Amino acid sequence: MNEKKTRIKFTLSYDGTDFCGWQRQSLERETNQIEKPSLSRTVENALEKIFKHPIALGASGRTDAGVHAVNQVAHFDTTMTVEQLKRLNLSRAVGSFLPPTIVIKKTWIAPDEFHSTLSAEKKTYRYLIYNSKIPSAFFHRTMGYVKQPLDIDFLNQCSKYLIGHHNFKSFQSVGTDVATTDRTIYKAKWRWLRPNIAEFSITGSGFLKQMVRNIVGTELLLARKNQKSENMADIIAFCDRKQAGPPAEPQGLYLMKVYYPQDLDNKCLGL
Repeated sequence: MNEKKTRIKFTLSYDGTDFCGWQRQSLERETNQIEKPSLSRTVENALEKIFKHPIALGASGRTDAGVHAVNQVAHFDTTMTVEQLKRLNLSRAVGSFLPPTIVIKKTWIAPDEFHSTLSAEKKTYRYLIYNSKIPSAFFHRTMGYVKQPLDIDFLNQCSKYLIGHHNFKSFQSVGTDVATTDRTIYKAKWRWLRPNIAEFSITGSGFLKQMVRNIVGTELLLARKNQKSENMADIIAFCDRKQAGPPAEPQGLYLMKVYYPQDLDNKCLGL
């Protein structure tokens, strides 16, 4: 007879610098030898020390190597009962087995129908750029770097062409098969956080592999070459990755928030 499973939802933040990305890479799976571990396996190992059974994590998105998260959402199933879970300070317990660059923020008992990937309705990412003639010794792990002065107004003119439902194949890097490259972008905006730190914030129904970094890299390329902002619309219409620019550096990208249906959130019981 199969034991009843309890589904756990949790949010975590991490500095992705020392990891190969969220997902385990083929080399790690085949040989268990890799210079940098995956975030998923690192968290699974910590959870298994507490729950004493294999853990298979689902997550809202597979962040790439060097990419960070402020609120990644993940879930797993356990045979531990609800009563046992309520007595366990899960965030603190798991944290004792994790490096300081990974923090479990909040945990919930979730309904069986909750799935961190499939239930997500939209996501927000941000990209940070340190803009100065001289690079920073302190921001090189957490921001992209651009030496030339940034024209935020021009970048916002480029970004307005992203809004709406489009085929974003021009911004999809090779590596992940998807049923469709159509996505809906609800918001895409640049602003200055400080005189030399720029933020690009984008919210959409979903994102293709390296899509945000490719968008940022393309807009920066258009600015560098003094091209027209309308060229962004042409690049989208081409549906050809070769027409877009190179990806921006991974360390500037953050997964900020994942949105789920309110009725599903209401069914989650905080631990």
